[in-house]
Amino acid sequence: MDGSAAYNPRTVEEVFRDFKGRRTGVIKALTTDVEEFYQQCDPEKENLCLYGFPNEQWEVNLPAEEVPPELPEPALGINFARDGMQEKDWLSLVAVHSDAWLLAVAFYFGARFELDRADRKRLFNMINDLPTIFEVVTGAAKKQVKEKSSVSNNNSIKSKSNPKRGFESQGKYSKAIQSKVEDEEGLEDEEEEEHGETLCGACGENYAADEFWICCDICEKWFHGKCVKITPARAEQIKQYKCPSCSNKRSRP
Repeated sequence: MDGSAAYNPRTVEEVFRDFKGRRTGVIKALTTDVEEFYQQCDPEKENLCLYGFPNEQWEVNLPAEEVPPELPEPALGINFARDGMQEKDWLSLVAVHSDAWLLAVAFYFGARFELDRADRKRLFNMINDLPTIFEVVTGAAKKQVKEKSSVSNNNSIKSKSNPKRGFESQGKYSKAIQSKVEDEEGLEDEEEEEHGETLCGACGENYAADEFWICCDICEKWFHGKCVKITPARAEQIKQYKCPSCSNKRSRP
């Protein structure tokens, strides 16, 4: 491992930053890097764990040797269930355990460095504002955003004045989100509301008006261009975009 256990965040902001970095790393393993993650989780190997690090990287490795470990450990033996379950169910299972591990690490720091009741509550609220890894991996986060959007549409309708709202106005998802809006006909307020709160299928973060996004034509998930290494210029040349997860999928027994 990268020795990140020696890093000890002491404030609410530092603990949350540590949480977000580890979370991003785990989400990468379960989405954009899923093929590599799948291959590393060989059931023939010993008990393996999925680690996320503050620098947004991930690693599959054996658990810590010391007892008790310095930090809470991820779920043990995730590789053993790989070939006994459907891939999506296995990834969902790893995601659930990863969510539990991230909370354990965050509140380990909170206890160790004596965050008071108010700080612990603030930390939990900051964490709870993000979708869980399970919600990102299963697409449940996107569903919740749609439901929230339809409720908020009953109260107020957004105007079409946002100059950087880069989603194309077709009835179904279009291929790519442009960084600058093309003033197309038929853009509906409801669609604009929904896209404004779309979550990236790789990092789970919300859409920002200044960022370039692209949609997978297979699973219809949206991604930050930077998360899947696609530029606006390259997107223009792609007839059908497949995200890393869909590109790497192959039939397995």
